[in-house]
Parts: sequence; C-alpha cells; structure tokens
Amino acid sequence: MSANHVRTFEEKFWLFVLYGLSGLVFFFLMAPILAIVPLSFNSGQFLTYPLQGFSFRWYEEFMHSEAWQRAFKNSFIVGIAATILSTSLGTVASLGLTRADFRGKAFVMAVLLSPMIVPVVITGVGLYFFFAPLGLSATYTGLILAHTALAAPFVVITVSATLQGFDMNLARASASLGANPVTTFFKVILPLIAPGVASGGLFAFATSFDEVVVVLMIAGPEQRTLPREMFSGIRENISPTITAVATVMILVSVALLLLLEMLRRRNEKMRGLR
Repeated sequence: MSANHVRTFEEKFWLFVLYGLSGLVFFFLMAPILAIVPLSFNSGQFLTYPLQGFSFRWYEEFMHSEAWQRAFKNSFIVGIAATILSTSLGTVASLGLTRADFRGKAFVMAVLLSPMIVPVVITGVGLYFFFAPLGLSATYTGLILAHTALAAPFVVITVSATLQGFDMNLARASASLGANPVTTFFKVILPLIAPGVASGGLFAFATSFDEVVVVLMIAGPEQRTLPREMFSGIRENISPTITAVATVMILVSVALLLLLEMLRRRNEKMRGLR
C-alpha cells in the first residue's frame, strides 16, 4: 500500500475490527496478571475486591521474611549460574551447528531442542532418576545443571538465528591474518553476534527464574526458589504476601522484555550498518 493511498470505508471498518479484536485478546491475556498488582497493596488479610485500604505491609513482610528472602536469593543464584552456563554452551553449539555440515545434524539439533518439546514433568522425573544416584538431587549443582538443560535450547535458537546473517568471510579473513580460532571468536564473531547472545541469555534467565516443576522434583529445602515458595504458600496458607512476590516477578519480567526490545533494535541497527 502506497503512502498516498486513501483507505476506503470498508478498509477502515475492517481495520477498526482488527484493532478491536487485538485489544480484546490483549485484555483477555493481561487482565489476570494485572489483577494481582492492586491486591498486593491491599491492607486486608484476604485476596478480595474491593480493596480494604492501601498498604505496603505485604512488601514489608516479603522484605523481612527469612524464607522469602532465601527463596529470592536462591532464584537469582541459580538463575545467573544457569544463564552463564547455558549461554556459553548454547553459543558454542550454535556456532558449531551453523558452520558445520555433517550427517545427523538435524538429529543433533532435535536433541538440543528436546527440553522445549518434552513435557517439563517428564524432564523433571528423568532428571531426578539421573541425578539421584550421582548425589546431585537436593543440591545447588544439580538444580543449576537442570536449569541449564532447560534454558540452553532458547540460547541455541536465538544465537543460531543471529548467525544466519553473519558473514563467515570475516572469520576467514581473521584466520588468514594469523588469528587462532579463539581470538577470532572473541575479537570478530562475538562482538557482531553479541545482541543475539545477550537475548538468548535473557531468555535463559527468564526460563530459570520462572521454573517450578523441576525444582519440585529435585530441589531440597535449602534450594527453594521463589516459584517453589509461592507454590507451597498457595497450597498450605494463602497469604497476600504472594501477591507482592508475584508483582515483583512481573516487574522482573517486564524489565527483561524491555532489555530484549533494546537488544532487538540494536541488532537491527547493526544489520542496517552492514
């Protein structure tokens, strides 16, 4: 459609219908999430509308509760460690799969992406039976490795998509000038694919930070994360503190989405420059 095209009444009508339906779908998806936020400021003891008053008491309880703070710390420790591991392994795997051409490449890719396809309950049960004889269940190491396995496919997909637009002649030019593969990767390849790597890392952190099923399967009392603590709180004693924690997690998710959008725009600018 040209810039000077004047929309007819029928086109304007269907465009209005499209925007209206899109708005309704967006509201349907977001309303249950946004309904939690006002409840976190309710001064009453029950999760009901209308609100009885405005208060920060549930945020204060979250900040001063030893159990919640331990869960918050565990989520970040496990999330950051799993992000570093999955980003490193996923980037190397993506680079190898993109540059190499061998028989069984599709099978290897399918195996790498299987944690995204296989139901997480099956993955959790399998990890439990695999980790238990090795003494890795109920340990931070086991939980980090499990979250790394779950998060790595997101890194592989994101970095592989970024590498599709990478000019491998730059790597060959670096090698022809005497640079070894490690130097070529850190000096030439990584700076150009950094937005894709960072995006994969953000997806990996979000996957680990929000995961609860595997934590239920293999984590011990000392490795309780925020989702695990929320799950226990809902089952045992529904406290409005859960709404404060949920709001914090929503803010973290929004911050990650904003970072992803910034990285996407930066990646588009770099592609435009090339």
